[in-house]
This record gives sequence, structure tokens and C-alpha cells, in this order.
Amino acid sequence: MKLSDIKNILPNLENVVFQLENGTFVPEHFHVTEVGITSKNFIDCGGVIRHEKAVNFQLWNANDFEHRLKPNKLLHIINLSEEKLGIEDFEIEVEYQNETIGRYDLEFNGNHFILKNKTTACLAQEACGVPAPKEKIALTELYKNAGNSCSPNSGCC
Repeated sequence: MKLSDIKNILPNLENVVFQLENGTFVPEHFHVTEVGITSKNFIDCGGVIRHEKAVNFQLWNANDFEHRLKPNKLLHIINLSEEKLGIEDFEIEVEYQNETIGRYDLEFNGNHFILKNKTTACLAQEACGVPAPKEKIALTELYKNAGNSCSPNSGCC
């Protein structure tokens, strides 16, 4: 989800609700402690130099049980961040601490925001010799196009 997406969604919400992919909700008294931009400059295992930028939201579960972040307040924080930090319309990455600090992609399911688990990947598979995944097919499909023609020396047996 890009920053422009969340800015379009927020005015239509009564509450800001985040949920992890496993169904657990971020406690409703969370704080957004940071809105910023992160940049990552790196070289992949194939020798390609890469640059990534993302808008970063940090969620923090405070002991402030009376606090509820309203959509217009979050929108104000986002607008202020854009103005003061020059944030562009990049993908959003959310930091939230479960057992450790996790980094999540963000989606919206029509009711609330979903923190999507991020995964690692090799960005240069062809350079490091990682074989392409093999297509999985059922054995019953293997000779489906051959019909029922199993004759001697056909290789079907």
C-alpha cells in the first residue's frame, strides 16, 4: 500500500485498526510514534547495487489505555511528515513489536489495516544459480493427455 492509498482511506474510517495476519489485533490504545522515510542502499548477491525507499510507520503499544488514535489525527501526522520531511508516495512499511520488532507490509481489507508478514528473497537468483521452482503436478495428470493408450514399448509402464 502506498502513502496516497492510506490518505484516501483514512477520511472514510471511524477508527484506525491494525490486525496481524494471524488474526491478532494491535491493541486499540497503540500510538504511532514515528512517520518517516527509510532508505536502504545495498548490493545483492549478484553484484547489483540497489536502492529502496519506503514510508515508515512505527506502532507502539503504550500503557495509555485511554488513548485512541483517530483517522483525522493520523492523517494530520502524515501530512505534517510530508511537509517537513519531503516524503514522497512510496510503499508503507510498518514496524510493530511482538516478540521482537517486526517489519510489515500494509494492506486494507475494507474494514481495517492488515500488517502483512514480509519475507526474504534472493534478488539475483539467476546470478547465484538458484534453480527455478519446479511445477508440482499430480501423478494422475502426468499421462492425462496420452489417453488410455498404453501399448508395449510406449514407455507408459
